[in-house]
Amino acid sequence: MNDRSAPLLSPHEHVFLGDNHERNERRTWLVIVITATMMLVEITAGSMFGSMALIADGWHMSTHAAAMLIAALAYLFARKNARNPRFTFGTGKLGDLAGFASAVVLALVALLIGWESLLRFYSPVAINFPQAITVAVVGLGVNLLCAWLLREDHSHHGHHHGHGHDHNHNHEHAGDNNLRAAYLHVLADALTSVLAIAALVLGSFYGWNWMDPAMGIVGGLVIARWSWGLIRDAGGVLLDYIPAGEDLPDEIREAIEGEGDQITDLHIWQLGPGHHGAIVSIRTAAPREPSIYREKLAHIHDLSHVTIEVERAA
Repeated sequence: MNDRSAPLLSPHEHVFLGDNHERNERRTWLVIVITATMMLVEITAGSMFGSMALIADGWHMSTHAAAMLIAALAYLFARKNARNPRFTFGTGKLGDLAGFASAVVLALVALLIGWESLLRFYSPVAINFPQAITVAVVGLGVNLLCAWLLREDHSHHGHHHGHGHDHNHNHEHAGDNNLRAAYLHVLADALTSVLAIAALVLGSFYGWNWMDPAMGIVGGLVIARWSWGLIRDAGGVLLDYIPAGEDLPDEIREAIEGEGDQITDLHIWQLGPGHHGAIVSIRTAAPREPSIYREKLAHIHDLSHVTIEVERAA
């Protein structure tokens, strides 16, 4: 990018990354390393011992590793370009784009699991129970470790901006959809391991070979539901949709309206995890400086970028 274009754009910063961006990025890379190592071990061992269960689980893990790579690269790109003035509102939404893409991959995983399970009903596969159970248990252990690393940490919320005031209420939508996507991939893997263990144990005791594909279909349905929730939430952020539980519009109206000031137009959108932008048009009989209205909004913790427009009432 040539620097000559920079002065044309806004002089102040537009860095709207989530509070824990770098921590989440580091953890995502760590989980990719763990998952990829486990995947290679499973595929190699499966090929050596002729175990279809191991090989299948290894390839299944590869789809989740690929999805987590989407998350990690999104964190990296968002951080590298956080101060690139060409991104007019910063790169905070990149995580939602990655989360959306990842959710689509998750939906495909759910479809594949369901399809494979249906095929198993019609043509059952001979299962080596002790070996398959061992694989599932080891897989579950690895997934639980990864899930613990990727959990959303709500314990500490720093200040995002220099407003000085801290509102300790947290808008429910301050979550990082990129982290959530990576977390759901790991959780989906853990769920399939748990269901596989249950099916294999019952299958080995009672000879219920149909349990394996039945649990597969259950797993596919649960994963599809998670995927839909993530597609809806991340897609909503990308389309500047304000969720029903979001109280920012009311807070802004409360802070501004009164004393003859009336909001005639209000636009709010998410700029990144925990960051919102707003364009506020005010009609008033006694217009004041925009900075005075901005000061009235200073206590709203999630508001990171405000544009004020003031017009005199007729």
